[in-house]
Amino acid sequence: MTATRAVELWFLGTGDAFGSGGRLHASTLLRSPGGDVLVDCGPSALAALRREALDPNAVDAVVLTHLHGDHFGGVPFLLMDGHYASGRTRPLLVAGPEGVGAAVSRALEVLFPGSGILATRFPVTYAEWRAGGTTTAGPARVTPIPVRHSANTPCYGLRIEIDGRVVAFSGDTEWTDSLVDLSAGADLFVCECSGYENAPPHHLDYVTLARHRPLLTCRRLLVTHMGDEMLSRVGGLPLDAARDGLMLTI
Repeated sequence: MTATRAVELWFLGTGDAFGSGGRLHASTLLRSPGGDVLVDCGPSALAALRREALDPNAVDAVVLTHLHGDHFGGVPFLLMDGHYASGRTRPLLVAGPEGVGAAVSRALEVLFPGSGILATRFPVTYAEWRAGGTTTAGPARVTPIPVRHSANTPCYGLRIEIDGRVVAFSGDTEWTDSLVDLSAGADLFVCECSGYENAPPHHLDYVTLARHRPLLTCRRLLVTHMGDEMLSRVGGLPLDAARDGLMLTI
């Protein structure tokens, strides 16, 4: 039997796209003895890493649920920091939906004109998700599962196997039965919960999540990506909620 070792989860940003409650954008760092994986990389991810005294150059892979700005907009800053400021030499994998490399290049060009063709001082590799396939990302094996969030860009939940643990992330989505498969037997399922009774289009609300909770066979459920109404109620609800700066060991 393969020995398992503790995995740390650092919730760098647990907010929605609008920074409700003053929270930072979506980003979670998985730290294991085998390496570090950043799950989503919102625009504030680099600042959040430094706030928690975590080394951005130690990140082996960035894995992206989808290509909305609050989930991938920090990748250009991570690349620019490694190239110009922090002297990164460690290779970096950026994995995400189809077109991830081109999306990052466009974002670089918009944010830092002339940098869209940036040849970084460290190796950067891009990988695209294949539904039903599994991708090796640093110390992790990542299985993307399509969810329901946008008709304009592919969106996935991610099931991540790392050092004998399974951590699942819903990404942004309305309720879909894919969440049942995504969370099956996971040590932790990090699920968006944008609203209480209602949520913005193509997002999940607490009432719907609670109704379907018996179908989710994860060992622990933790909600994130909450709007103002949900944040105002979270203390009185029977659930675990993530917050910026929270660190868990599983």
